[in-house]
Amino acid sequence: MPPTPTLPRPKAILWDMDGTLIDQTAAILRAYGDVIKSMGGRIPDPEVIRRSLGGPMASTMALFIDDADLDEASKRFRLRFPEIMFDGLIILAGGLELIESAHKAHIAQVIFTNKHGDTARKISEYAGFSKYIPICIGNTDTEWHKPQIKLTRHVLDQINATAEGACMIGDSPTDIETAHNAGLPCYCIATGAHSTAEMTAAGADAAFNSLVELKAAFGL
Repeated sequence: MPPTPTLPRPKAILWDMDGTLIDQTAAILRAYGDVIKSMGGRIPDPEVIRRSLGGPMASTMALFIDDADLDEASKRFRLRFPEIMFDGLIILAGGLELIESAHKAHIAQVIFTNKHGDTARKISEYAGFSKYIPICIGNTDTEWHKPQIKLTRHVLDQINATAEGACMIGDSPTDIETAHNAGLPCYCIATGAHSTAEMTAAGADAAFNSLVELKAAFGL
């Protein structure tokens, strides 16, 4: 096993949620399948859906639903997902521990995600993240979404932080693009749909198998 790299301790951490702090894949795949089927479509291969996640929900839905029906499908998803969102929810190893350690080290933290804001905050509370990270910003909370730089700057403003010394922790090429657009390093975790090799190839500043490894790399 190669040694765990040493990373500079950040002044602020911008957290992704899905695939980084939690695995909610089972409920997400079920919700997409239920909606697509209800619209008369054929349920896609779950792996195709899984690999498409990371951007706004409508972007994934558009891969399987005609443009004319996209608004209706998105409405149905927003109704269906809250009904099942805790089914099979996994809090990923090391996440809460790293969050708590960063909090004790006085590192500013915020969660921002392309998940619907109200849903993200309910999950943050359920998982215990909100105890240490009171600010959680999701889709529809602003006019922007990942990877738009205006969203990242807005998120930094909410915790009185600047890009200097801050970092993003995520699990996808979307997170890497989001971070780099705003001049942040992105440290990636292979607990979503992408391997460490794939994320390194996509430009991650470092990639780890788990948040346990990343915690050690920060020395927290």
